[in-house]
Amino acid sequence: MDDYSAWVGRSEMREDVATAAPLTGLAALLDHDVSPWTAGTVPPLGHWLYFLPTARQSVIGADGHPVRGDKGLLPPVPLPRRMWAGSRIEFLAPIAVGAAMIRVTTIDAIKPKRGASGDLLFVTLRHEISADGVPAIREDQDIVFREAAGAAPTAAAAPTAPAAPEPADFVRSVLPDPVLLFRYSALTFNAHRIHYDRDYARDVEGYAGLVVHGPLIATLLMDHGLRAGLIPHSFAFRAEAPLIDGAPFDLCLTRADDGARLWARDAAGRTTMRANLA
Repeated sequence: MDDYSAWVGRSEMREDVATAAPLTGLAALLDHDVSPWTAGTVPPLGHWLYFLPTARQSVIGADGHPVRGDKGLLPPVPLPRRMWAGSRIEFLAPIAVGAAMIRVTTIDAIKPKRGASGDLLFVTLRHEISADGVPAIREDQDIVFREAAGAAPTAAAAPTAPAAPEPADFVRSVLPDPVLLFRYSALTFNAHRIHYDRDYARDVEGYAGLVVHGPLIATLLMDHGLRAGLIPHSFAFRAEAPLIDGAPFDLCLTRADDGARLWARDAAGRTTMRANLA
């Protein structure tokens, strides 16, 4: 694999305004009549609804992402498959609706690895967001690039289901149907075809169906914590396996001394994402 160490330290700055409309859409997506977050502020993880991609249609690749090249922030990795593997987020100060925001993104690390499915490349991005000049959010985001899928579009790569589900204090079920996935893609201007093009997801990337967005699962887990009355100061999540549409999955929460442990559990009882809220 090529050496991308020279890309570490590259950065970009973007500006946006914390408008109210995306938050109204988020509340509708999460099925709230009255949202459980503080009125007049951006909710935890709501910052993902801003600084949206703006690549011209002519530079969008076959997967729905912009074609990689030397001019963008990310290196021109030849590995074709991409996923958001996890994040570690600190909420430093509230973001008021209407605030002027600045996000500085820096490539913090690039690490090649060899996994059971072949070559992997992990890229860690550090996002630092300020609102009206005040530091508000610090996020370390892990993106993994992977080799092309094998011939068989199955869910065999998912972890083995446990003999008995892990007990939880608070469980809520969600049906990840194509409408839910479409609405989240619309909110985040996410054109990755694994979330809406079933033939592409199955035949090209090797999934058993449409893939539920990692940040959507994380947002649902955060919402699960907010519904339980928790107030987050930090949040970290890690995807463990793809979550496929078509069957309900469970949002699970167990309280801890410093917050809560959360996880998403598919219909077979397998954990697909774990998170910690403090």
